[in-house]
Amino acid sequence: MSPLPQSETPLENAPSAATTPLAAALQRRGSTTLSAYHGALTAAFYSDAAAGLKSLLRQAGAYDLGWRAWVRITGDDRVRWLNGMLTNSIQQLQPGDGCYNFALNAQGRIQGDATVFQRGPELLLQTDREQLPRLLPMLDHFIIMDDVELKDLDAQWTGIGLAGPQAAAMLARAGLSTDISQPIQLRSMQWNGAEVLLIAAYSPGVPHFEVWCQPEQVAALWDALLQAGAAACGWQSVEWLRLLEGTPQYGADIRDKDLPQETDQARALHFAKGCYLGQEIVERIRSRGNVHRTLTGFRLTGELPPPGSPLEAEGQKVGELTSAAAVPLETGTVQLALGYVRREALERKAALQYAGGTAEAIALPYNESF
Repeated sequence: MSPLPQSETPLENAPSAATTPLAAALQRRGSTTLSAYHGALTAAFYSDAAAGLKSLLRQAGAYDLGWRAWVRITGDDRVRWLNGMLTNSIQQLQPGDGCYNFALNAQGRIQGDATVFQRGPELLLQTDREQLPRLLPMLDHFIIMDDVELKDLDAQWTGIGLAGPQAAAMLARAGLSTDISQPIQLRSMQWNGAEVLLIAAYSPGVPHFEVWCQPEQVAALWDALLQAGAAACGWQSVEWLRLLEGTPQYGADIRDKDLPQETDQARALHFAKGCYLGQEIVERIRSRGNVHRTLTGFRLTGELPPPGSPLEAEGQKVGELTSAAAVPLETGTVQLALGYVRREALERKAALQYAGGTAEAIALPYNESF
């Protein structure tokens, strides 16, 4: 398995809000309106965002992943060092396998999230581009006497996501074999004369895949996926799918004031991996049995609230809403949100209000849509 190409981009010079390679290529073909999404400029929609969501739920939709970024971690101490920096077990990963992680500070507060893949002589860390200016210096600060090197691969690789019930079939039609047994796994293969990375990604509602290629290949890859039957989707359709699936986003639903167990993301935690930064707090919470509040899905009635809107029960603040959207489904528009609420309010099924409406706690994924 060959390593990814080396990047000459210094960590401190990583771009913060550049146009993604796919968006730039599509702009050269005609009018594509771009907007900022997690540290990059990309298309919010192409023609009809609601139609894009329908494709993601019923068939398959392709979308830009240029707002995600890669970091290569090399050196003889890479596994031991990264295992001591993140919340999941890096040392148990087999080649091609990956896991979702939080990066914590000494007080156990979440400083960022990332997916890490084992790739033989290197570890690959994937996160949002907008997290790089904070997350990379934090990691670099803790390389002391360790044989570890971090390389930003942002300029070398870009990606396209494909999600939906027919995603695997459309990938195969485009010449990309999906012989991956389970999420979260990565495979290297040849496509159109060059190496690409195919990932089976976290899939709480519909199958999700990622294809990563060199920037000069991305337009041809996009065309191949659309010719295979995928619908072109912008980030607005992807955001609606994220809410339907109940996947929290760092910077919106997961913040640097939150503790890992409050996010209800057990997939990011491993309790038998040994010591890591912030572990004492995580273990103390586990030994006490619970946290006082938890991330929850909500169905809203009333006005659509802005992020950070307080939730109240019987005149007392019991939580806040972090993401909300009116999601256009075939059966009608539904207003969904993610947010935090105190456990005792959930347990006694208290009536929840926010300024302009009411919130009903529900389980996500939103099964009526899948």
